Amino acid sequence: MKLSAGTESVDSLMEWQKGFAKRFTDGLPRHRTRMWPKKEADIVAAGSIYWVIKGLIQCRQRVLRMEEHIADDGIRHCLLVLDPEIVRTTTSPRRPFQGWRYLSPDDAPRDLPKGRAAEDPLPPELAGALAEIGVI
Repeated sequence: MKLSAGTESVDSLMEWQKGFAKRFTDGLPRHRTRMWPKKEADIVAAGSIYWVIKGLIQCRQRVLRMEEHIADDGIRHCLLVLDPEIVRTTTSPRRPFQGWRYLSPDDAPRDLPKGRAAEDPLPPELAGALAEIGVI
């Protein structure tokens, strides 16, 4: 799980990633993080990053690989190379947090069925309230 800081919606995450991905020759989106994930092998084998947007997990992306990046200040970072497909999930409220949070498969929100993924999303406040009481 990772906070998508400054993102207003799944659509705005998609747009931001399209622009950012153009910086790389393979055209794949990336997410930079200061800490290298401790569970690298598990994540690359079958993991996804679940994006928390406006206090709710709303989508996920498959992690394809990890790359080392040395910033201008000489500090080592990890670039998560992501599948460009963003999969919408059932919403799941999350309190603010910093850094990584690992989800067990049982705790991960389910993917939305293909037909529902194209529906207009509920406003985040409504989706959060409904998820909190177990309706969605």
